[in-house]
Amino acid sequence: MGMSKVLVVGGTGFVGRRVVRASLAVGHPTYVLQRPEIGLDIEKLQMLLSFKKEGAHLVEGSFSDFQSLVRAVKLVDVVICTMSGAHIRSHNILLQLKLVEAIKEAGNIKRFLPSEFGLDPARMGHAIEPGRVTFDDKMVVRKAIQDAKIPFTYVCGFAFAGYFGGNLAQLGTVLPPKEKVLIYGDGNTKVTIVDEDDIATYTIKTIDDLRTLNKTLYIRPPENVVTHKELVEMWENVMGRKLQQITISKQDFLASMKGMDYAGQVRVAHFYQVFYEGDLTNFEIGEEGEEEASKLYPDVKYTRLDEYIKIYA
Repeated sequence: MGMSKVLVVGGTGFVGRRVVRASLAVGHPTYVLQRPEIGLDIEKLQMLLSFKKEGAHLVEGSFSDFQSLVRAVKLVDVVICTMSGAHIRSHNILLQLKLVEAIKEAGNIKRFLPSEFGLDPARMGHAIEPGRVTFDDKMVVRKAIQDAKIPFTYVCGFAFAGYFGGNLAQLGTVLPPKEKVLIYGDGNTKVTIVDEDDIATYTIKTIDDLRTLNKTLYIRPPENVVTHKELVEMWENVMGRKLQQITISKQDFLASMKGMDYAGQVRVAHFYQVFYEGDLTNFEIGEEGEEEASKLYPDVKYTRLDEYIKIYA
């Protein structure tokens, strides 16, 4: 059997661009949905054209034109959707329901990877408002996938290094602090923080692997499971000096949502789940229907967090 043909939906986004390049890097025939809604966004267009130069096929399709989605899906074996579920960017999770319908009608897809790439929504029934909307919407999509009997893999169980690592998980910035740092709670909750390029590599690894068919793939590389205090210490070691650490209690952290816009409140709620509830790591992986990426693919030389953070110095 040859390598699966892959369609990436959301290929110019934060995760999507990496998935496209990871797919091309290992030789999958790679298709990227080009939506007419791109309008005057020259940066997105130039990124799409750069994919084309690297060997990707651009396929026109729109969520407002159902048959165009069906035609795009019929070209491939695997569909990976990387549309944003983050309110600070854009929240498009439920748009995937149209993609699910197109996959169902096309009838040829051997695997669909919906936009997950974060906390496992199946474990987030206890999540607080307003952050739980992300998980509720993802579960709606999961139900549609399973009702349509579409083969799937869900990739989740980590935080993005770009948003949680280099900035020491400080809200409102993507750069590391130089003088003082907020510590969430006692700072001893374990979190999993993964380089986005590695997330893409593991995602592509899974699409032709029968071991992950109709399962959840968690990405929890052991060297990247750290406490908040350990993360801060990594940066202090890079700088060669200590930061002033300011502890913020659960109550004060939640109170900080007051006065924020909706997107800001959602982000605070997600940080609460990660750093106060420990929802990335407060369970063992290994139940039926679960796999862990670094164990399945030990050949992937993932970026260790202590190495990742050095680039910020």
